[in-house]
Amino acid sequence: MNCEVIAVGTELLLGQIVDTNSSWLGERLALAGIDCHFQVKVGDNLGRIAAAIRLALARADAVLLCGGLGPTQDDITREAIADVLGVELVRDDEIVERIRSMFASRSRAMPDSNLRQADVPAGATAIEQRMGTAPGLICTTGDKVIYAVPGVPHEMKEMVERAVVPDLVARAGETTTILSRTLRTWGMSESQLSEVVATRVDRQTNPTIAFLASGVEGIKLRLTAKAASVVEAQTLLAGEEAELRGLLGDTVFAVDDETMEDAVGRLLLADGLTLAVAESLTGGMVASRLVDVVGASNWFRGGVVSYASEVKFDVLGVREGPVVTAEAAEEMASGVARLLSADVGLSTTGVAGPEEQEGKPVGTVFVGLHLDGRTESAELRLPGERQHVRGLATISALNLLRLRLLARSS
Repeated sequence: MNCEVIAVGTELLLGQIVDTNSSWLGERLALAGIDCHFQVKVGDNLGRIAAAIRLALARADAVLLCGGLGPTQDDITREAIADVLGVELVRDDEIVERIRSMFASRSRAMPDSNLRQADVPAGATAIEQRMGTAPGLICTTGDKVIYAVPGVPHEMKEMVERAVVPDLVARAGETTTILSRTLRTWGMSESQLSEVVATRVDRQTNPTIAFLASGVEGIKLRLTAKAASVVEAQTLLAGEEAELRGLLGDTVFAVDDETMEDAVGRLLLADGLTLAVAESLTGGMVASRLVDVVGASNWFRGGVVSYASEVKFDVLGVREGPVVTAEAAEEMASGVARLLSADVGLSTTGVAGPEEQEGKPVGTVFVGLHLDGRTESAELRLPGERQHVRGLATISALNLLRLRLLARSS
């Protein structure tokens, strides 16, 4: 069973509203074991909506339209469905009374425009609306089905959960589950990563493996398994994850929604260590990511944004001289650990651009780390414009700390 999603609304095409409904629907359909091979956005135009429905019916078992069921003149999803089915719209008096009662419960008179929401393609089944005014639709055509639900997210989700998914599962005639798990990696390019895991990709059947480039958050590997139950799908995912971790080792830093700072915080907490940061070119970005972690107060002492050279010298005890150097990064790290009474000190200094500094090209970054009484640094050459360099420097610094904490506890 596969279902195509059509999001209706010119505002989606203009970028005035981000289409979060389709992504939620894709995830919810997958959980029910319903494949979703296509997701389409179309504007408020009768001919184009109808054309999108016809195309979807040609390549899918079910079509799920989201949006265009409101009371205004540009809400024409009902009309488009009727056009595709070759039927008339019929006003449902029961729906009229339900909408009228909803307005009355709020001490308001129902505008005549809301009567349009009671128009149903002949032969269709209305899905009761429990949170707003627009009912949904289930329209059978041959061995295929068209669903229509409101575009308001909370109304859409309630209706899909209550009526659409159960109907789809019943039509599918079998119960399956599609689950995904995402391994987050840092330190390899997409091409390097693909070479390392090539043996697994070449053999993929179930689960399948996909690469997702995610900018300053690294490369993600998404594993997708289909099985008769959630437990079976989870077992398949766990087996493939173990195989990939065996190939990638510490390149994998987190799973699913976990972040680099989550991984760092977990390691610090496990070792009973506290952390302080000193930042120059990242200007507080490292500290900001760290405090996003729930419970960060248990291990994060604080930070110093030592943007001006004088702050490095006067506050952190860096020796006067060039500050885009390995030595400066190391002295910043040890200085902030001492200043804030932390077990670990982490620092960043470098050139974010747009111009070179101290004869160093844009993208030159030094990360300093003070841990277990020893201080070290790493020199990085990062690509991109100013904000990109700063973002890469932030996660690279956190990754250096993560790797050293892993080595420490191994």
